[in-house]
Amino acid sequence: MIHFTKMQGLGNDFVVIDAINQVIALSTEQIRFMADRHFGIGFDQLLLVEKPVSANADFKYRIFNADGSEVAQCGNGARCFARFVRDKALTDLDEIRVDTNAGQLILTFTESDLITVNMGIPKHHPSEIPLLIEQEALNYKVTVDDIEHVFGAVSMGNPHAVVLVDDVKNTPVADWGRVLESHELFPERANIGFMQVIDRHHIKLRVYERGAAETLACGSGACGAVVVGILQNWLDYNVSVELPGGQLAISWAGRGEPVLMTGSATSVFDGIIYL
Repeated sequence: MIHFTKMQGLGNDFVVIDAINQVIALSTEQIRFMADRHFGIGFDQLLLVEKPVSANADFKYRIFNADGSEVAQCGNGARCFARFVRDKALTDLDEIRVDTNAGQLILTFTESDLITVNMGIPKHHPSEIPLLIEQEALNYKVTVDDIEHVFGAVSMGNPHAVVLVDDVKNTPVADWGRVLESHELFPERANIGFMQVIDRHHIKLRVYERGAAETLACGSGACGAVVVGILQNWLDYNVSVELPGGQLAISWAGRGEPVLMTGSATSVFDGIIYL
């Protein structure tokens, strides 16, 4: 028997589990079952709240995709994580420091009850993304099924490729995302963002997430898109990112600086599942 909370951040949905006050040991098959929207609960990702591993942290945050694979970063999930630990009285702090497999995150509640996530400093060299190309560049090219795709790439603790498009609504995200996500250039697969620039402070974005297909919102994908757009000189430092599930505010002061993401997080319901 496992107690869980269903949550969502701009329609990107999660099951969040307190693994501090429950003993949790889930297999890949059990995670896949829970993720199934017909026979299980249904989610884009599963989030575990664990005890910290660092002396200066408040919690550890683990993330599993719907296919059971563990990943290191999820921005929308981080906001839901912060809301969960406050709602469940696991902390009363306004600023929460969280260990992840990609380093530490700092989660802060704003005066308007939104949550700002310090997503850390982006990584740009292909070996850090990882991307199987030797030299760092603003743009990379790959041809699949006779279609050339030009993309920028960055790691936000997870790999992101960002493709500039004229009209994101009519972009074949499912088809292009599927072939690019698992392309041999990305040894750990990648999240594929399709970005339409409206003006220097506003973009539209759809993201095909590795292990989850297209989701209604991707926080780290929004950060990655803004980083790529600023490096390309398409965007200024503060950008509103319009995703199918809603809007995020992203700011980045440039290389060597962390990316800040601000948005909402909502609890949907609590439940118990027997596995």
